[in-house]
Amino acid sequence: MRVALVHDWLTGMRGGEKVLEVMCELWPAADLYTLLYVPGQLSPAIERMNIRTSFIQHMPRAARWYRNYLPLMPTAIEQFDLREYDLVISSSHCVAKGVITQPRTCHISYIHTPMRYVWELFEEYFGPQRAGRVKRAIIGVFANYLRLWDVASAQRVDSFVANSRHVARRIAKHYHREAQVIYPPVDTARFSPGEAGDYYLVVSALAPYKRIDLAIAACAKMGRRLVVAGSGQDAERLKKAAGPQVEFLGWQSDEQLAGLYRHCRAFLFPGEEDFGITPVEAQASGRPVIAFGKGGALETVCGLDQESPTGVFFGEQTVDSLTAAIREFEERESSFSPDRIREHALRFDREVFRRELQEYVARVYAEYQIDRGARG
Repeated sequence: MRVALVHDWLTGMRGGEKVLEVMCELWPAADLYTLLYVPGQLSPAIERMNIRTSFIQHMPRAARWYRNYLPLMPTAIEQFDLREYDLVISSSHCVAKGVITQPRTCHISYIHTPMRYVWELFEEYFGPQRAGRVKRAIIGVFANYLRLWDVASAQRVDSFVANSRHVARRIAKHYHREAQVIYPPVDTARFSPGEAGDYYLVVSALAPYKRIDLAIAACAKMGRRLVVAGSGQDAERLKKAAGPQVEFLGWQSDEQLAGLYRHCRAFLFPGEEDFGITPVEAQASGRPVIAFGKGGALETVCGLDQESPTGVFFGEQTVDSLTAAIREFEERESSFSPDRIREHALRFDREVFRRELQEYVARVYAEYQIDRGARG
């Protein structure tokens, strides 16, 4: 059986790449197709694959400007020649699921989200405060085409897997397809509970939709210490808005992150995510999560209304709503059990994902072969 893996782009290790990493371990002999690859930014399991890139790899300053080539990405992904493969597994949050495969090839797509840039988060990425007039005008021209292509290309997929029930609902809405839910992998063994410190923690790419600005403003209003680990296009804007109580650490190693999680007072998660691996990592460290009560957080965090709470939700993406949640947490801080919080996180362990994905792919591929045989 010839297997191909397809991923949007390889520029760093985030949630999608952690899913891809397990795929590379399960199918190490597969060829890996991607629009763009920046060597040295991925885990060894990914970097040792036979990686094949698109023409976007050779575009001007592609390593930094790749998002500007969004209108070209459908064409780039469709140019991959996958005729020789029996099984294609795509890991997609943008265009990877749009590859063209042969009728004899089974295509299973793991969806982190339908193309967020042109659906729910279009304004967050290309609104007047985020994009210049020229860039916004260009993207505006292509946005409708990209939405149409996103829906049409979804029909090429034989079976969908969603990273949460939240994303499964979006797949049903935009693509009119059902999806099996398999939660992403979290390497819970890397984390362990420790003594809580005096700081609140954010671990995130510094992107607009992450709403790190809310955490900064809330902690400034309350006079609380905040530590921010991560990098991204919003870094300079956020640093200018932050006061002396906020510490920006930039990119951190796995070992450094484990220490930050272990000793934070609580983890702040102010954005709406499709799943959200970092709140699970925080819980694997025994730390409570203060999260916006929408999206994937509702599936990974247990609120105060549940028997064994692991965090506190706030209902609106406003500073006042977040500060109220922080106060509520501080009033009930002693009621959170680090051991129970960690026990809850173990249901999202890396080995659980590995087993569920392997079993699902084997079953779907076998059913596809039987069905193809019946069709002649």
